[in-house]
Amino acid sequence: MEIAWFSEAGFNSSSTPRDFPNMRTEYAWYVAQNAHHYNIATLPELKDNSFDLGIIIIPKKVAAYVNYNIVDNLKRVCKKYAFMQEGPSWYFQELNVGETFWFYNIMLNADFGLAHNEKDLSYYQGLLKKRVYINPTLMIEDLLKDLPKVDREGVIVGGNIGHFYGGFNSMVVGLEIADKVFAPQMGRMKREERGVQEIEHLPYVNWIEWMHQLNNFKYAVHLNPNTIAGTFSLNCAYLGIPCIGNSSSDTQRMCFPEISVHPTEIASARYFIKQLRNDKDFYNEISKSAKENYKLYYSEETYKKNWQNILDEEFKKD
Repeated sequence: MEIAWFSEAGFNSSSTPRDFPNMRTEYAWYVAQNAHHYNIATLPELKDNSFDLGIIIIPKKVAAYVNYNIVDNLKRVCKKYAFMQEGPSWYFQELNVGETFWFYNIMLNADFGLAHNEKDLSYYQGLLKKRVYINPTLMIEDLLKDLPKVDREGVIVGGNIGHFYGGFNSMVVGLEIADKVFAPQMGRMKREERGVQEIEHLPYVNWIEWMHQLNNFKYAVHLNPNTIAGTFSLNCAYLGIPCIGNSSSDTQRMCFPEISVHPTEIASARYFIKQLRNDKDFYNEISKSAKENYKLYYSEETYKKNWQNILDEEFKKD
């Protein structure tokens, strides 16, 4: 089956190598599915019926694409097309009204939808009244085999200050056991956050370098109020770093069920991080079970089986 993904990424390729150093989750999907990738703007240039399935990741910033007839071109180029959630499910409603309806129209005309989490699945099914499946977050592990064994220490939080990431709440929880926390630099990071003495910001790096950075930390907190891809929790689970995070995020809930909380349950999060610090057996139990849960629910083998089930369901009549 010929599958193509369409996104804002500025490259066109018939395949993604397994040793690609910036193997973010969308690239991992391309690899696992042996899929093509095209920039959305190239759709009008592609031949009719080029692919059995096209999957579009509609970007958060859509101004560059609203003048394209996305729906007709997807239907022309692909025998079926699906949309893949990007960011919080509600995000399209933050666009201006015209862009919101443009975005909604693409989702509404898709043959089916793909969501990140159970919570998102319910939302899209109700919004669109169509079939929606979970497309789990994925890691391609090829470049991770040489991660060094290190003496881990310190607390890393999964986002910057601001409600979108929940970084302030994560910082407060991390400071329960540390004098400062570490944080990656995200796209919505506020400039003045650099002046906060309690946070040390890590430089922006590609995915494999990020995994090497993350490997140095002993504790993680990610009280993101949104249900999105959940890569931070999944990365931590692979490494066995206990992560306190949002129980509505599938990667968090399934890999770290014992230390998952509602993102506003700060008291519970503080309790768990102190327990992780003070109870070595509890820490080791969470670390061990996270690695096991990762293999059970999020291995590439499991992903491929789940994806084949989706294809079988959608193309069973063809």
